[in-house]
Amino acid sequence: MAISRRDVLLGGAGALGAATFPLAKPVFAQSEPIKIGFLAAMTGPSSAPTIGFNRGVVFATDAINAAGGVKGRKLEVITRDTQGDPTKAVNATQELISQAKVHAIWGPFNSGEALATTPIMARAKMPNIHPCVVETLIDTTKFPNAFRLAPSNSQWDDAVRNYCLNIVKAKKVAVIGDTTGYGVTAVGASVAAFKKDGADVVYQANIDSTQPDMTPDMLRAKNAGAEVIVVWSVSTGMEARMFNTRAAMNWDVAFVGHPSLSSGEIAGLVEKPANWKKVYAIGYKSCSYDAAGKLPAKSQDLVDRLTKANVAINDTLLWWIAGGVDAIDLIAKAVAENGSTDGEGIIKYWNSLSKYPGYFGNYTFSPTQHNGYLTEEIVMSEASTAKNGTFALAPGYT
Repeated sequence: MAISRRDVLLGGAGALGAATFPLAKPVFAQSEPIKIGFLAAMTGPSSAPTIGFNRGVVFATDAINAAGGVKGRKLEVITRDTQGDPTKAVNATQELISQAKVHAIWGPFNSGEALATTPIMARAKMPNIHPCVVETLIDTTKFPNAFRLAPSNSQWDDAVRNYCLNIVKAKKVAVIGDTTGYGVTAVGASVAAFKKDGADVVYQANIDSTQPDMTPDMLRAKNAGAEVIVVWSVSTGMEARMFNTRAAMNWDVAFVGHPSLSSGEIAGLVEKPANWKKVYAIGYKSCSYDAAGKLPAKSQDLVDRLTKANVAINDTLLWWIAGGVDAIDLIAKAVAENGSTDGEGIIKYWNSLSKYPGYFGNYTFSPTQHNGYLTEEIVMSEASTAKNGTFALAPGYT
């Protein structure tokens, strides 16, 4: 039977209570809690996303439990602070599986941790949802239990390229990243895709993120005739120095790229607010407001209920909170549909979803496709327009 999101989160009349299942379960199984492992970098340098995800997890869990749980079974979230450390994440994963005996795991939230933990969960056939972007983390042959609840890096790249070529109508592109493994890989992939689509990549570079003077690289890009600069880096310091250099050069070129371009840290790093204009970061339709300042109706409904529940949204990103809500909801719905916490049944349910209506986005999964987020729901945001974790759509969208 189909159960709507509102039925699960708000306890719609009879939705969960009316569910019937073909096989009777032992009494203890019907009353024990549904245990969800939560691999979260609650502390450490990569804790910012976790703050938002955690608020969504707590909000969704409280809502479901307040409505009576899933078939009378309460959700129990078992959190382990990985501190962003792959070794700690591995230890926590093993403990959640073998000792806590969780029924599904949400997280981890950075790719370094996920690369270390995904094979462990696969061997245990543990249902796992995560939002990490590295392509190899999703492989339905190696990891038939792992599902991505956010875009992959190639989807980000596709969205950036679409904006540059089809909306900005740029013909000459510069692609710049930092010297990390991610930066080098992302620049290489981006350049190859731009060239394949017929664009002229007039300049490409990987810059040490601590390099104090961005003038040489910016001059090379300008002299090469770049009409847009694509940025693949998580270093807000490097990005702010590029913006400041652009202003000093009196160059009107646009920056387009990684979500870090919209990080709130940049406000304190640019020499003046105007330097952060004409910067467009990866964003999402669900978390973007239009020219009238309005969010999509479903997103506004979530914001209203978060506000009513006193969940802070002004110091994080709405998509992080929405992702946390969606993850808990997907696990709860899988148990409701399956009639038990059996891992195979949870995975089978997720594999059956087509445009599942989440708050962060609509997800489609199948036995051969576990990249569930739809590329068409990725947009560019005006980086400096943050408002309660949402952003204004970049110009050019209809």
